[in-house]
Amino acid sequence: MRPSNDSELTDAEKTHLVQKIRASRAYLRAYEDLEFMSKKDLRPVRLQLELLKPELLLREHKIRSTIVVFGSARVLSPARARAQFDQARKAADADPRSDALRRRLKHAQMRLTQSRYYEESRRFAALISKAQQNDKTLEFVIVTGGGPGIMEAANRGCWEAGSKSIGLNITLPHEQDPNPYITPELSFQFHYFSLRKMHFMMRAKALVAFPGGYGTFDELFETLTLVQTGKKRPLPIVLFGKDFWSRVVDWNFLAEQGMISWEDTRLVKMVEKAEDAWDHIQRFWREHRPQAQSKEQMSADEPVDNGGTSPKKRR
Repeated sequence: MRPSNDSELTDAEKTHLVQKIRASRAYLRAYEDLEFMSKKDLRPVRLQLELLKPELLLREHKIRSTIVVFGSARVLSPARARAQFDQARKAADADPRSDALRRRLKHAQMRLTQSRYYEESRRFAALISKAQQNDKTLEFVIVTGGGPGIMEAANRGCWEAGSKSIGLNITLPHEQDPNPYITPELSFQFHYFSLRKMHFMMRAKALVAFPGGYGTFDELFETLTLVQTGKKRPLPIVLFGKDFWSRVVDWNFLAEQGMISWEDTRLVKMVEKAEDAWDHIQRFWREHRPQAQSKEQMSADEPVDNGGTSPKKRR
């Protein structure tokens, strides 16, 4: 019961009422109120935050350009694939009449064959990192989707080389943990695919795609579309595994049918080895070195290849 108008609150009563005010969600600062920040009306603010947070941190760490690596999250490392294959073969040998065990063995054999892509992704990332990162500038830093499989392999190659790498993870219905090889201060989590896609492309100076599924196709064809339509400056798009890509995408057929131009078929380069991919990327930037005429025309996101090894900022 409230006291009469003529009576004063005691200090204890005042303290109790102030505590109730402080405990109210309305009293929270807007940016500290997670329930408020999660409202539908605040979506534009959340989109801006997902753009700004990674951008500011990447600037802080002097990340000037990146190479994007995509590929299946299901590809295993050679060691894990071998272990699963040996286990499946042992089980199939113990019960040769089992159709289920034979199918399991066939699947394990496929994963063992695919594990070569894990190793090439790992080697490619290590090769790039050793060539491009030094104390003064961070050029061509590997960036992945932050998950397992091919993404893990690329981050792992950087980690083993003692270099930084970036992971752009995404919240999914089935929670995906980041792989352990991402540089912690460069590991980001996104809610919106659209902002994640922007960050993949904003500093990208090459896209490298290994065999993968819908996610890999999505990022690959979006990048092709951006380059084809002139929304993104031309960049090397490298596909590992000619047998895989030639079977899942018939580039010549698309051109024959008039769905793309013959020139568009030259937007991609197929390779098998890490060294071939790196050679193509270096050659591309030697041939496409921006010819700026003044400092005003120079853009920080245009890499310059210094003798084909380490891009340096123009002076």
